[in-house]
Amino acid sequence: MTLAYVGIGSNLDDPQAQVTRAFDELAALPSTRLAARSSLYRSAPVGYADQPDFINAVAALDTDLSAPGLLQGLRSIEHGHARQRSFANAPRTLDLDLLLFGSEKIDTAELQVPHPRMRERAFVLQPLLEIAPGLPFDLSRCRGQRVERIA
Repeated sequence: MTLAYVGIGSNLDDPQAQVTRAFDELAALPSTRLAARSSLYRSAPVGYADQPDFINAVAALDTDLSAPGLLQGLRSIEHGHARQRSFANAPRTLDLDLLLFGSEKIDTAELQVPHPRMRERAFVLQPLLEIAPGLPFDLSRCRGQRVERIA
């Protein structure tokens, strides 16, 4: 089994329900167990600012899937939530990002692990460090980013 961390975000169509449902769907992936789930956090959008706030969380998964297999499962879940990829940082019903996959370093056209921008995003690091406080990350690069724990 590999311990993987998945970032979850939504800002459309009842975002809190989208994120909560995503936890259940991640737990239902084949050969995968939901090991931990963070609280839910509200955060301001990054990049494209003219959109609603996001609800974010992180899930820890124990999985026998490969990293590409897990990515395929994440994309399938996003598709089930009618995820549209209209432009970078666009509003979305559900966004699932593979943040970490064990100690693997992956750099392909399809997948980069560790996630290349996670160290700069409080909405990722705060819930990640909530469930994995021993990881070697800190929030120092994220000063000034508004993230509020809501549930």
